Formats: sequence, structure tokens, C-alpha cells
Amino acid sequence: MSPKATDSAVHSRSDTDDGIVVLGIGNVLWADEGFGVRCVEALDQRFRFAPHVSLVDGGTQGLYLIQHVQAARKLLIFDAIDYGLPAGTLKLIENDEVPRFMGAKKMSLHQTGFQEVLSLAQLTEHYPEQVLLIGCQPQELEDYGGSLRPRIREAMEAALLVGLDALRRWGAEPVVREQAPSDDEAVTVPTLSLGAYEAGRPPEAQACRTGDERFMPRRPAPRAQA
Repeated sequence: MSPKATDSAVHSRSDTDDGIVVLGIGNVLWADEGFGVRCVEALDQRFRFAPHVSLVDGGTQGLYLIQHVQAARKLLIFDAIDYGLPAGTLKLIENDEVPRFMGAKKMSLHQTGFQEVLSLAQLTEHYPEQVLLIGCQPQELEDYGGSLRPRIREAMEAALLVGLDALRRWGAEPVVREQAPSDDEAVTVPTLSLGAYEAGRPPEAQACRTGDERFMPRRPAPRAQA
């Protein structure tokens, strides 16, 4: 998934910029791993923001997200994080604790890459003045082609309220949309949006949970006994 910002361009931050970046990271193909991306998608579908706000579907882009972090004076991150807590629990991590926390217990490869992004931003002295990570304890990850579990979907709504409260304090000026953005304007690739993704799933009994069965080697038929 390619990151896509809602403003015309992501640029290097200057002393006069007050850029706000809202970043969702994770892999939507692995059930609750897609929590962060779905949060940013929901914000994009429901709200408009001030011109200095960028919504970014970061997917699993890792180091390719460095330009977005460097451009941010304030950075809001949504992600599925293994806190070892009950499924659906939200935990907020702020500022200097964010890179240290993401390196403490990695749940997937994208977290390794994003920890490096934060470290690189610090080294280049283009690190956001404020960072807020809204993490959600996942319920199910081992479900290739699956979607958010109901408990995580409920947690997403709570996470959005927390995120919107922070964005209002930061001056993001969220306004409820009268209609959803067009496919060309949407943050998430249309074919991977939550509605399209779930509508395209086969019935549970037919869904392959170990990979795409079109590309999996077929086992030879057993030989008949003589």
C-alpha cells in the first residue's frame, strides 16, 4: 500500500510550518493488524481537516514513511500493538516514549521498520515536537484475508474519539463531511477500503487462511492400492 496524503504534497518542515500528520500503520490482510490503517481510513471518510493536516495510509512501508515523520510538527499514530492486555484495550504512548516502546516488543516487521523511521528522524533533527501513539491490543492476527474482529472494531471507534480530541487541541479543525471523498481523493486505495475488502471475501468455509490457494502447490493425489 502506498502512503497517500490528503494535502497536495508532503514537504520538508520549516520553522514556520505547523504540519500535523495522522499516520495509520499495519497490514490490513492480517485481520486486526489492519487497525491503524482502518482508523485513518475512517477519519478520511468522516471528516475534513485544515490544509496543514495530512492523513497517511502508511501500511507496511517502513523507512519510506520517513518524509511524513520529518514533515510533521505534531504526529498522531494509530497501530495495533501487543501490550499483553485484553483484546481491544487502548493504550496511549506519548513523545519520547514512542520509539522506545515500539522497540520493546515487536509484533510484526512493520514495527521494526517504523522504529527505525523514528530514530532516523531524531538523527536528522526533524523529529515532531509532539507525538501520540494510540495503540490497540489485537485479538486475532493469524487470519490471512480476515478483517477486524468485532471487539477491535468497537475499540477503533473509541480510538477515533481519542484521536479527534488530540487533533482538535492541536488545531487540526476536523469538520464532519457531508459525503465521503471520491476514490481519487481517498487516503486508502479503493480496492482495499474496508467495505470493498470485506465484500470481496469468500464465505468463511471457502476462505483460505494460509495464503492464496491459486498459487499454492497442489499435493499429488494418493496412489491407489494394488
